[in-house]
Amino acid sequence: MLKSEAILALDIGSSGIKLAEFEKGDDGSIELTNFAIGSLGLGPGDDEERGRYLVLTIKEMLKERQIRPGLVVLSVSGQTVFSRFVKLPPVDREKVDQIVAYEAQQNVPFPIEEVVWDYQLIGTGDKELDVMLAAIKGEIIESLTDAVEEAGLAPDLIDVAPMALYNAARYNIEGSAGCQLLIDIGARSTDLIFLESGRVFLRSIPVAGNTITQGIARELDIPFNEAEQLKIDHAVVGVGGAAEIRGDETVQRISKIVRNVMTRMHAEINRSINFYRGQQGGGKPEHVLLSGGTSAIPGADSFFREKLQVNVGFFNPFENVAVTDGVDAEEIEANVNVLGQVVGLALRRVLSCPIEIDLMPPRVLADKEMRRRRPLFVLSGVGLILILLTWCGFYFKMTQLAEAKFEKVDRDVQRLDGFSRQVNQAQTKVGKVTKRIETIQKLFPKREIWNRLVSDIRSRVPDGIYLISFLPKTEMDDFSSLGGGGGMMPPGAGPMLGAGGMEVDPPVRYIEITGVGYEDKVPDWESVRAFRDSLKSSEFFDDEGTEITEQRPPQVGEPTRQFKIKIELAEPLKF
Repeated sequence: MLKSEAILALDIGSSGIKLAEFEKGDDGSIELTNFAIGSLGLGPGDDEERGRYLVLTIKEMLKERQIRPGLVVLSVSGQTVFSRFVKLPPVDREKVDQIVAYEAQQNVPFPIEEVVWDYQLIGTGDKELDVMLAAIKGEIIESLTDAVEEAGLAPDLIDVAPMALYNAARYNIEGSAGCQLLIDIGARSTDLIFLESGRVFLRSIPVAGNTITQGIARELDIPFNEAEQLKIDHAVVGVGGAAEIRGDETVQRISKIVRNVMTRMHAEINRSINFYRGQQGGGKPEHVLLSGGTSAIPGADSFFREKLQVNVGFFNPFENVAVTDGVDAEEIEANVNVLGQVVGLALRRVLSCPIEIDLMPPRVLADKEMRRRRPLFVLSGVGLILILLTWCGFYFKMTQLAEAKFEKVDRDVQRLDGFSRQVNQAQTKVGKVTKRIETIQKLFPKREIWNRLVSDIRSRVPDGIYLISFLPKTEMDDFSSLGGGGGMMPPGAGPMLGAGGMEVDPPVRYIEITGVGYEDKVPDWESVRAFRDSLKSSEFFDDEGTEITEQRPPQVGEPTRQFKIKIELAEPLKF
């Protein structure tokens, strides 16, 4: 077989998972190249931990078998999927989707917006249309796909385990005019798959391997995991009951439990056969094939052969599927009963199968579509880069032509640049002279204001008080003198030098005056307060902002008392 493409298939069961790698041939065939089987190690009440265990188990299987992650076709347990067969009246094919959508709303026992569902038309009858519906709750399928993605795989299609097994059976079992029944005995449920020409019918019954394990746990009063190991080591179905089983008392008790569960299972199978024959118009099964992990219990085939009175064998999903020499033959033989689903999944990638259900949730579908379009985005990006490169080449050529013209123009500019510098120097000199003239002109009105203001202060000084400091203040300094080291600062002294030597010209907001009064003429602070109140009444100053800020009484040996008054200007002034 000419190998051309790898296919990953993942069957997620209730207690274990099966991962297989196939090679797709150019002739439409498939060949098994690698596989792994993992146990989740979960009991019946451990579903909340299922996602975490699923991620860890898949990663371990990929690493152990050196399987490269990629796109994966996966199946979910039939127990988690609601399936129903309905009959529709004959309608035009273009109206089938609308009718089926209505039937899904009527039959699915959950709000339709909370489930992911799909359907398959069965048969081509002219009078009625047989439709198979499959639905799963959105939260269940999304939790599974999240775990699969976290493990490094990308879901490409989601099938249902019994439907995948049906496709594998149709591919591997030779055509027969009669009815054949495939019994897949799993951990939590047993799937019944009827194969008959022109018909398909599936049903799940809740009696399976875990039913045996729980019975052993109750009978022997032991934990579920310990009972599971006893089932694997000692379970057997005796034809004549526990009395015919040789061994100790524990083995005989286990055998009895197994036979009781198998008897219950047989009753459910009989009911399903009667339903299939009565409601679906099918035939009586002429041959039974066993599959699933629990079908490996010794004596299971003999039990069903006795009860159903038909030929009973085991299903081999590799009857028409090749297995590469690199796969251990003994390992395949030991696990062939649990690999039917992965074969059916792989066939979905290479053939048109009888049942093609896909329960991919919308979010994963969107991711899948994005992956499908990614090559187009890459090609678009490459095309855009080529366009940009073309424009860059054109720009480079045009730049060369422009540079040649610019060199000629630059020579002319350099010749004229000398004249331009001379003109600029003359303009600079004119600007400096003009600025000095404007500054001098601005000083005259400011000088007059300051003269009036100083004169007003002096006219209000009481007898016996002398002013020793007159400091204009701005909001940008912290009581720094704008006039030097004390005394009266001459108005219009010009702008200060700020940070970096830049000139700043902040407005004067208030004036701080410092004065003294001789003790013999100013025996207390009443004259100072009177001076302050007189300043408040001036038109130049603000009433509320004029206050005494410091009063220092006479010190020993000094004949004067000293004070400071902050005078807030009614209107800020600039030098």
